[in-house]
Parts: sequence; C-alpha cells; structure tokens
Amino acid sequence: MRGVEEVFDRLSRSAFRQRFRLSAADRAYLHEKGLPTVLEHARDFVKRRLAPAEPRNDGKQTPFRGHPVFTAQHATATCCRGCLAKWYAVPAGQALTAAEQAHVVEAIGRWLRAQGGDGA
Repeated sequence: MRGVEEVFDRLSRSAFRQRFRLSAADRAYLHEKGLPTVLEHARDFVKRRLAPAEPRNDGKQTPFRGHPVFTAQHATATCCRGCLAKWYAVPAGQALTAAEQAHVVEAIGRWLRAQGGDGA
C-alpha cells in the first residue's frame, strides 16, 4: 500500500483529480457538522461501499455530488477499487482490512482539511 504522501504527490500532477473542489453546499455542510462527524460518515461509506471484496456497482458506487466525502473520494482516488489499485496499490478482489480502510479515511480527511474543513 502506497503512503498518503506519495499518493498526494502523484495526485497533484493529475489534472482530473485537481479539478475537484467542495461546492458551497458541501463546504457549509462540513462546517455545520464538523470534520469529526463528516469523517465518521467517511468511515461508514468506505466500510459499506468500498471495503467489500466485490463492491456493488464497483466503479460507479461513489456519486460525484451530494456529500463532501464523495467529492473528496474522487479528488483522492478513493472512489472505487480500480482507483485504489491504481493509485494506492491496494489489490482488488479482496476485502479491505481495517488498516486499509483507515488509510482511505486518512486520505479523505487530509483532503477535506486542505479544503478548509478544519474550521479555518
């Protein structure tokens, strides 16, 4: 599994990944609920939508809008198992371990904080 620093360095060179920004509604939601609550949502989304060995609708399970975590997942390439394999070297076809799930949430949290999600 590649480290978050290495992946973020690579993501910074991806025009597709760099175009993602939180909408005004997502930013307001993040500030209203707070980063800890939104990261709890992230843990739940990752557990239900990404962690199974063969997620339902893999490659299409993460909407592009509707929650700050969804935007963060696309920005951090944690949106599907194909992106996890390509960017993080997490093999597809086997369930994510607790450590891998935590790694995904760490990446999402880092991106949300960079978007002003720490309350700054």
